[in-house]
Amino acid sequence: MSKTVSITSAAQFDGLLKSSRLLVVDFYADWCGPCKQVAPVFEKLSQALSRENLVTFAKVDTDSQKDIAQAYNVTSLPTFIVFRNGKVADKVTGANPLKLQAVVKKLSDEAASLQNNGGEGSSGGDSDDNWRGAGLPRGYTDITSQIEVQRTDLLNVDLTTGGVRALFQSSKPSALSKGKSATKDWVESDTDQQLMLFLPFQSMLKLHTIQITSIPPTESDDDEDDDEVPTRPRTIKLFTNRPHNLDFDEAEDMAATQQIELSESDWNADGTANIPLRYVKFQNINSLVLFVVDGEGDSEKTRLDRIRLIGEAGEKREMGKLGKIGDEPGE
Repeated sequence: MSKTVSITSAAQFDGLLKSSRLLVVDFYADWCGPCKQVAPVFEKLSQALSRENLVTFAKVDTDSQKDIAQAYNVTSLPTFIVFRNGKVADKVTGANPLKLQAVVKKLSDEAASLQNNGGEGSSGGDSDDNWRGAGLPRGYTDITSQIEVQRTDLLNVDLTTGGVRALFQSSKPSALSKGKSATKDWVESDTDQQLMLFLPFQSMLKLHTIQITSIPPTESDDDEDDDEVPTRPRTIKLFTNRPHNLDFDEAEDMAATQQIELSESDWNADGTANIPLRYVKFQNINSLVLFVVDGEGDSEKTRLDRIRLIGEAGEKREMGKLGKIGDEPGE
């Protein structure tokens, strides 16, 4: 009996992305001759390597499931996509059995590692060393690594908390881990609730979503007995394609590329707000200024634990050179 899953809906596909560590998908059509030629190879691999909740093989008919095919930019058939923890890890286009077998050989080794470790492989997206506070929107990846960290600039930061680099760590925030951390891996504002963060990028980005994690301590936290308990951001302004950081008066008066108002319901159990952007306004950007205008409470401090950028990375630019592309629209 075939172990390959035939996808009949987007909901079913999303379920497999969440339930299986590794998902190998054959995008095909009944009228496609090359698809039929390579189908037996795919089926043999499915029979040999399928592992419940670890490795799943699936087929997507691009005629009946056009939305799924479009979401992953499938423009030629057959196309094979390997997903790892819900993210695109590899892609093979065309009826190329040798290339498909090479990709799946790599998959086979990883599957064996997953099985030997009881399903807890080192590449898991939810591990403490590769942590993200919210899931990825379909078709996009985590591009936080595109930040040119050495040129970032953070204004009004309390110097007794972690530096700006702490915001982009891939590790799980210490506030969500057991026990106390010896070092503070988050940042807090200093004299008031406002923070101004300048992020230059290594390449031109198409930014789809920002994920912000903020985990203020409770008032009963022993470490905060002598300090004012910080709060989460409420109002955030975003400015794109700036050659350097803004000052606070300038940012207060300037029209933002997008202004965001967060409420308590926007924060999930891991203290993360998943913020979708007006995608058309965040195409081809080489920098971002994130301005925390105010926090949600009366505290004079706001806190940020992690920031993740989700989207697509384009052509890499020469490091250290950042030019303003054009004027921002005034709305």
